Amino acid sequence: MASFSRAICSFFALPCLLLLAIVTEARNIKNSKNVDFVRTRGAHFVLNGSPFLFNGFNSYWLMHVAAEPTERYKVSEVFKEASAAGLSVCRTWAFSDGGDAALQISPGVYDERVLQGLDFVVSEARKYGIRLILSFVNNYKDFGGRSQYAQWAKNAGIQNINSEDDFYTHPVLKDYYKNHVKKIVTRVNTMTRIAYRDDSTIMAWELINEPRCNADYSGKIVNGWVQEMASFVKSLDKKHLLEIGMEGFYGDSVPEKKQANPGFQVGTDFISSHLIKEIDFATIHAYTDQWLPGQSDDAQATFMQRWMISHWQDSRTILKKPLVLAEFGKSSKDPGYNQNARDTFMSLVYRNVYNFAKAGGTMGGSLVWQLVAQGMDNFDDGYSIILAQNPSTAGLISGQSHAMTTLAHLVNGPNLGQLHGHHPLGVGHHPLGMGHHRFGR
Repeated sequence: MASFSRAICSFFALPCLLLLAIVTEARNIKNSKNVDFVRTRGAHFVLNGSPFLFNGFNSYWLMHVAAEPTERYKVSEVFKEASAAGLSVCRTWAFSDGGDAALQISPGVYDERVLQGLDFVVSEARKYGIRLILSFVNNYKDFGGRSQYAQWAKNAGIQNINSEDDFYTHPVLKDYYKNHVKKIVTRVNTMTRIAYRDDSTIMAWELINEPRCNADYSGKIVNGWVQEMASFVKSLDKKHLLEIGMEGFYGDSVPEKKQANPGFQVGTDFISSHLIKEIDFATIHAYTDQWLPGQSDDAQATFMQRWMISHWQDSRTILKKPLVLAEFGKSSKDPGYNQNARDTFMSLVYRNVYNFAKAGGTMGGSLVWQLVAQGMDNFDDGYSIILAQNPSTAGLISGQSHAMTTLAHLVNGPNLGQLHGHHPLGVGHHPLGMGHHRFGR
């Protein structure tokens, strides 16, 4: 009997080893999409030494939903559909300060259940070959933000806390923030056993979603904070890229450029802050209907065209860093909205992103706001896109993904002359129109 068993084991040994090798190889192939970190080379993103141009999306809600294990299928659904559409970068929140279902209940006190939700988001993104941009804090009150940090300090009896703008200058609030950054960056994922700072699934960290400061419209206060916090993040993690999270407003460092702003200031300086050496790439957001309320679609389109061109040129000539259009969208709550209006708008934006990437690089990609899963009506902010239910929009998104990937190969290959060809979406050179802003204002 022992002899027969040994013979059976010998008979099956080779097939078993082959099967194990196949399974291991399949697992390696699945994870090979994330084997290296996205890096920058001059004004370009690179991956494994080759140009990296992307089409991406925002889904701010991922951690919040994944905190409840029975809801995690929604995260998987969005990643699966996004991956199928060629989307390769996702921006999402790594914060939820105070309030219901908070990540950070109070300074330094965390809900492990929510942290494990973030672990799931990172591990699932890795599974589907999607890179993440993780943001550390909100400018706005949604999910806590700067005002929650200020309230925490007041509750602790800290003196001289007058407004949420003290977030940028008060040592106690800055320490709260640094402690949160360290908590996220050094966390070891309970599912992958990989520390976040060692995980190439994460493309970049974001200091703050849309920083603004009413106390100083020159941009100098925010600029000082960016310098300090960028240096701090890099002291913890030199592997990952770092960006600020800015909308693109110009400040006092180049006064003549302030005329490109939409008639008001927000207390940031696109040029001076993005010149900080620890900041690896620049971002802009664009919601022209809110910035230019009451103006015609043509006027908003003209502004948008100027906004994108101005920042693209600055990124090429002054910053010499990659540029990402990190938020844009078209709200279904706009008067007269229809599906064709959104698709037309997205086509125009995508065409411009492609053309800027083609004309000398610098523009690395764009992130539409926002993708959600089916059955998430309570998260519908007017911008929600369910790929499975919007085939025309999904087609546009897939087309842009293919266009950017193809362009990256052309940049890296012998067919450089083909860069002067037409965008696969076939959209004309029209100025852009923009839709309303989204949840988080």
